[in-house]
Amino acid sequence: MTPELTTRHLRRRNRAAVLKALVRDGETTRGQLAPLLHLSPATVANIVTDLVTEGLIHETGSLPSEVGRPVTLLSVRPDGAHFIGADVGEDGVTVEVFDLALAPRSAVFREVSSRAIDAAGVSAALASAIDEAIIAAGSPNNIYGIGLGLPGIVEAPRELPVGAARRTITLFAQSLNWPPTSLESIYGRDDIPVFADNGAKTLATAESWFGAVRDIANGVVALFGRGVGLGVINDGRILRGTASSASEWGHTKISIGGPVCNCGNRGCLEAYVGGGAIARRWREAGAEPSADAETALRELVAAAAHGDTVAKRVLDETIEIMGIGLGNLVNMFNPERIVLGGWAGLSLAQDHLADVASATRSAALVRPGEQFDLVPAGTGQNAVALGAALLAVERLLSAPLASSRDDLRGAAGTPGKNPALQAKSPGIPGL
Repeated sequence: MTPELTTRHLRRRNRAAVLKALVRDGETTRGQLAPLLHLSPATVANIVTDLVTEGLIHETGSLPSEVGRPVTLLSVRPDGAHFIGADVGEDGVTVEVFDLALAPRSAVFREVSSRAIDAAGVSAALASAIDEAIIAAGSPNNIYGIGLGLPGIVEAPRELPVGAARRTITLFAQSLNWPPTSLESIYGRDDIPVFADNGAKTLATAESWFGAVRDIANGVVALFGRGVGLGVINDGRILRGTASSASEWGHTKISIGGPVCNCGNRGCLEAYVGGGAIARRWREAGAEPSADAETALRELVAAAAHGDTVAKRVLDETIEIMGIGLGNLVNMFNPERIVLGGWAGLSLAQDHLADVASATRSAALVRPGEQFDLVPAGTGQNAVALGAALLAVERLLSAPLASSRDDLRGAAGTPGKNPALQAKSPGIPGL
């Protein structure tokens, strides 16, 4: 690596650290950033000047100083850039627009069964939801990118990062019975740059930025929804494996034979404790839960609390099986923290977090079983969409707008007075 490249790399790394600290932590000062990030005051001052020039941060006030001039406060400019996060789930598409402070500006949900229709149907619902969400957010003209949290393995060539150009990324959604599907088939328009990752990994990204594994070097984020997913934080980074399919935990086997899983195999963890599988097991035990899996889980927990012996047996069995799956993770990864996320995980965490922790320790080796804590996700049920938007935010962190514009946009947009990128969405006035 030449000295010039080394210097450029250091500048971009330091810029990313400063901007990320401002996005994550909110208002601060130059003097506070320097020791926090182990940078010199002069380096921080230069980076702040660049970020102000890019229109990404601004001075927001001052604090009195014991000696000399008042201390200037800094924060991100919320309207300096916007991002879209989409949770493409098995029952529908949730799209949210965020500003640079990661505050949600709009949210749109489209109900669509990914199991019942193909990628074209999901693509149409996604495009419609994105257009509506942009309008509801006030039609900002500087949307930097769209991040998609997808149900399945999101694979990019090894030499390219997750979130690279859409033509290099393929979705392998075996549980939906889809053939290998290019990202372009799911979102093929050129109006806004698109990034993608597995939904459980985008949940882990959101939790590592703002939630329960923030500043945790080694942890696991378990997603229990209709399916079961996982994000593993290893030495502060999300574990990806050879081609981004690491931590497909829901399809690890916990029995020989067993019920048929959505992936087509038998005995998968998801076939027992995915939200739909929990409802199915209760139904097979003689109950008549609601057809909606979320409602059915609430009914199961309530029935068990009111003394229904069948419901209690199914709930206890569910917690035991979850504990077996999580105990395996404890033995494999020795996490400092386990996070329960997804609508089913959060629902069970409300009243049964201690029971799940006990079942996990019972299934794990004693020593690593003593070294973790179990907590609910801290970023809410729509965290997959937030984590998806962070895919685009992380790209913004890695390169100044002026140098990344051509890489991201090609000829799709032109710079305006605002140095952030402009998104041109066909058919939407004002974009």
